[in-house]
Amino acid sequence: MVALARKTLVHEWRRFLPAILAVGFAGLLQLLQAALVLGIFGSASVYITGSAADLWIGFPGTQSVNLGRPIDPNIEDRLLMDPAVSQVEPFIWLDADWRGHADTGGVSVFVSGIDPHADGLMFAHALPPALRARLEEPDAVIVDRADIDKLGVAVGGTAAINGHTVRVVGVSSGLRALGGVNVVSSLATARQLDTDPGDSGQPTYLVARLRDPAQADAVARRLDGDRSFGPYEVWTAHAFARRSALYWMLDTGAGAGVLFLAGVVFLVGAVITSQTLVAAVAGSVREYAMLNALGVGVGALRWVVLEQAFWVGALGLLGATLLGGALLGVAHGQDVPVVLNAPATLACVVLAMGLAAVSGLAAIRSLRHADPASLLR
Repeated sequence: MVALARKTLVHEWRRFLPAILAVGFAGLLQLLQAALVLGIFGSASVYITGSAADLWIGFPGTQSVNLGRPIDPNIEDRLLMDPAVSQVEPFIWLDADWRGHADTGGVSVFVSGIDPHADGLMFAHALPPALRARLEEPDAVIVDRADIDKLGVAVGGTAAINGHTVRVVGVSSGLRALGGVNVVSSLATARQLDTDPGDSGQPTYLVARLRDPAQADAVARRLDGDRSFGPYEVWTAHAFARRSALYWMLDTGAGAGVLFLAGVVFLVGAVITSQTLVAAVAGSVREYAMLNALGVGVGALRWVVLEQAFWVGALGLLGATLLGGALLGVAHGQDVPVVLNAPATLACVVLAMGLAAVSGLAAIRSLRHADPASLLR
């Protein structure tokens, strides 16, 4: 019966092609949607994933990295007292207003004040040492190459952040933020750009490198229990990145719209694919009736239809994978935030094959007309 299903697909490929395309396009939409969701919401944690720190220390209860509040800089002393900690540095995060010379109006920017030394932890994966060194110049800033046109300035040009003149000394990639534009500066420059007199140059976070990164969870629990230096909370880099992404995906309500769209894509694909398979089975009802008359049971014929649905799903998924890979490559080249990991890919595969299975179950109903008596009409 399995061979019959394959041979029927090959012989009647024109009849099954619309179903293959329906599953393929539904799988492609789900794949691209997952990549965009992970990329867009993952950009909320670009400060963490683009850095080399093992631990993040911030104000207690912070839900996302962009919601940080200043903490006592003396907490750094407590961190350095722990023998597991090898390096600590402050990180200043500011919500600021950018004014360029081009006709772009005001642009909301996020200023990241970092240690510009070559061994600095912040944005260690996004800024090469030579580019970081340029931040040691007074009032120097670096922006993402995808945002420079939006800011209305070129490399070497000047602009104003919170009324303070800055100069763009370089561009990089991997700095794009969710809901604004990232601007990287040195700690000294960031303190000059801070217009809140209550902060007094206090860091928004402290980041730390451990001698043994594998002990991050244990060290975080040990450090988190000491409040003698003021209120603070300690997270591992992985936990804080996940916390930030989930906040934007679930708590802001944006993820609900994405899940709704995924449901619509699945429903539409299921309707189109099932109707196509129903039509294909109905078109071969006399052949199925002949097989029934020759002694092939209805149960075996049902398995033929299900095998056909499986191959429809597999072929559609193969096409979706090839086309999706090409489109993701184009997206990366255009600095579109797309990320696809193994769990998301597996989820898309399961949904696509589930779509084919649902369509196959719907097509089985057409077999009720495969009665040998229909051959006498």
